[in-house]
Amino acid sequence: MKKSIKKICILSIILLLISTITILLCGKTYTIIFKIKENNINELEIDNKADNIEVINQIKTNNYYKIKVKSKKPGKVSFYLNHGDYKEGKEIYVHKNMIITEENYFGKSTASEVIPISITIILIYILYLLIKGYTYSIKENLYQYKNISYLGIIIFLSFFFLNNLLSIFNYKGLSTTINDIINSISIFSTLLFPIAIVTFILVTISNIKLIRKEGKSLKNLLGLFLGIFVCLSTLLPNYAYIIILESQKIDIFNLNSFGPYLYNFIESLVYLSISYLECVLLGTIIIAIKSVKKKVDYNKDYMIILGCQIKKDGSLTPLLKSRVDKALEFRNKQLESTGKDLTFIASGGKGNDEIISEAEAIKNYLIEQGINKNKILLDNKSTNTFENIKFSNELIKEKNAQVAYSTTNYHVLRTGLIATGQGLYFEGIGSKTKSYFWINAFIREFIGTLYSERKKHIFIIILITLTIILMISITYIANNI
Repeated sequence: MKKSIKKICILSIILLLISTITILLCGKTYTIIFKIKENNINELEIDNKADNIEVINQIKTNNYYKIKVKSKKPGKVSFYLNHGDYKEGKEIYVHKNMIITEENYFGKSTASEVIPISITIILIYILYLLIKGYTYSIKENLYQYKNISYLGIIIFLSFFFLNNLLSIFNYKGLSTTINDIINSISIFSTLLFPIAIVTFILVTISNIKLIRKEGKSLKNLLGLFLGIFVCLSTLLPNYAYIIILESQKIDIFNLNSFGPYLYNFIESLVYLSISYLECVLLGTIIIAIKSVKKKVDYNKDYMIILGCQIKKDGSLTPLLKSRVDKALEFRNKQLESTGKDLTFIASGGKGNDEIISEAEAIKNYLIEQGINKNKILLDNKSTNTFENIKFSNELIKEKNAQVAYSTTNYHVLRTGLIATGQGLYFEGIGSKTKSYFWINAFIREFIGTLYSERKKHIFIIILITLTIILMISITYIANNI
C-alpha cells in the first residue's frame, strides 16, 4: 500500500507541475464570450478599470460576441453587453502572476481544463491500482477482508471518477466545480433519507423474523442498530442547520462569514462518510454472493461439515440436514467427475440441551446415507465457527491437503474469513436458507471488515475530511477576495 501511495503522490506532483506550467503559459490571455440576442442592439461596455487588460480583438457573429483580452496588471475588470432591454455583465480577475480567471478568483481560465483532466488521470490510475490489487487478491484467496475493502473503495471512487469526467466537457472553473460537487452532495442527501428509512424498515422486519426464530442476542440485533445509525446520521446535518441557524453568533446566509461554510463542511462530511460506508457494505454483499456462487474444484481430500443445533432426539434439524446434503451432493459429483473420494469431518460439540454432539448426529446421518464410517472423522469439541475450523484442521494429517467446508450459504464468507485468519485456504459450499439470515450476515461481515481493515478505512475518512476542508476553503477564498 505504501508503494502505491508513493506512486500516486509522484504522479500527482508531475500532473500538478504540468497543469501549473500550462496555465502559466496560456492563462495570460482569455476570451470572454457573450451570447447574442436577436433583434436587439448588442453593444459592449468595459468599466473604467480597463487599463488592467488589453483588448486584442473582438469578433461578432450571429450567435456570439467574443472579446479576447490580455493581462496588463492585477485587478478586476467588468464587461457589459447591452442587449437593449437589459445589460449582461461578466467579470474577470487578473492575478498577480497575470493569469486571467472569469467570474471569481478560482474561476475558469485559458487551458484550465487541464485541471479536471489531471484529476481524472489520477483517479484512473488509483482505480487501476485498486482493480489490479483486487483482481490479484481474489485470485489468491476470495475469503479476505481486504477484498471487501478494495471493492468498497472502487465503487466509491467510481462515482467521483464519472462526476469528474463529465466536468471536463463543461468546466467553468475550480470554484464552480466545487460548488457543483457540494450541491450534488446536497441533492444526494435528499435522496438518502428515504432510502435510509426503507432500509431501516426492511432490516427491522428481517430482524424481527430472526429474533422470533433464533431468539434475542446482540448479533441478531446488528441490522437494527445499523438502520438506526443510518437514520440518525442522515438527520444530523438537519440538526446542525437548526443549531447554526438559531445561533446568534453565526450567520448561515452570509457568504462572507464562517456560517455557510461550517454547515457545508458538516453536511458534506456526514453524507460522504455515510456513502463511503454504504459502498463498503455493498462490497460485503457482492463478496458474500461471490463466495456462495464460487465454483469449487472437484479435487478435495476432505469436506468439513459445520454443525449447528440438532433436535432433542439427536436427529438433524432441517438447517443442519441441508448442510450435510450439500456436502454429500458435492462428494457424489466429485466421485462421478474424477473418481476421487473424500473424507468427511463432522464438526460440532454437544450443547447443554443436546443428547449427543452435533458431530455424532452428522456421522449417524452420513452412515444412513451409505457413507463408510472409516470415511468420517469427528470433531466433537468445537463450540463456534473458529473452533470448527481449528479442531477440524488438527484432524488432517496430510500436508497440502485439498479441503472444502459445507455450511449454510449466508455463512460461507464468514467461515472462509475465519479460515484465512488461521492461515488456511479452505473453499466453501453453501446450502440454501431463509432470507432473513442474510441481512445480519452482511452486516456482521461489514462490521468485521471495518475492524479488520480499520487503518485503511480511517485513512480514507481522514482523506475525505481533508478533501472537504480544501474544497470549502477554496469556495471561501473565492467568495471573499
